[in-house]
Amino acid sequence: MRRLIITDSCVGCTRCIPYCPSGAISIGKDRKAHIDRYKCIECAVCFNNANCPVSAIELEELGWPRSVREVFATVYKEHKETNVPGRGTEEMKTNDVTGRFKPGEIGFSIDMGRPGVGVDLKDAEKVTMALARLGVEFEPLNPLTFLMSDKRTGKLRDDVLNERVHSCIPEFKIREDQFPQVFEALQKVSKEINTVFSPGLCVKTNPDGTVPILRYLDQKKIFYRPNGKTNVGLGKPAAKF
Repeated sequence: MRRLIITDSCVGCTRCIPYCPSGAISIGKDRKAHIDRYKCIECAVCFNNANCPVSAIELEELGWPRSVREVFATVYKEHKETNVPGRGTEEMKTNDVTGRFKPGEIGFSIDMGRPGVGVDLKDAEKVTMALARLGVEFEPLNPLTFLMSDKRTGKLRDDVLNERVHSCIPEFKIREDQFPQVFEALQKVSKEINTVFSPGLCVKTNPDGTVPILRYLDQKKIFYRPNGKTNVGLGKPAAKF
């Protein structure tokens, strides 16, 4: 669905403005609210929460590729091709069940565009292509992976490159020995994009309780939170068919 403010009905009360997470709504010279189509991420927060006193916000059908914005902005609507809602998969939070990341491997989730900044898919492509050159393994069920026209190069489909989303999460895994090279590539590409991102890492602890790769982060003086999401391994591994 598309979000549209009907200016003939709008009375300029500004009630909708603070609800917009991407700063897309503003009051024009005509003292009515207007939506910046580029900034709008099609999240429907204004429609669902602002309680417009004159019902000036209306929903209209979205066509492709604009509809990409809506699915990446919500957690209640699944991507039809992957059956995954919102921006990504459960990442490392369910690794005791899925077994996606094994000893000697590092799982990455690159959380792009949050909080309240947004991300152009052109910038997301710069990140995925920089990673693909290092031979990373992209998560096949991730919605952004589905938008790739070539997973070997990280290239996204041309028809979505002009879209902007609230956030997206490139997900992939590597061998431990690849970590310095991958992290340096992320640091380099961060200077080429107009948004923010936060890397999340998933590793299995060593038998002695130490955490792989922390020595590298300490040497480089890179800030981290080692206990952001701790999976204690109480889930039952999923059956393999």
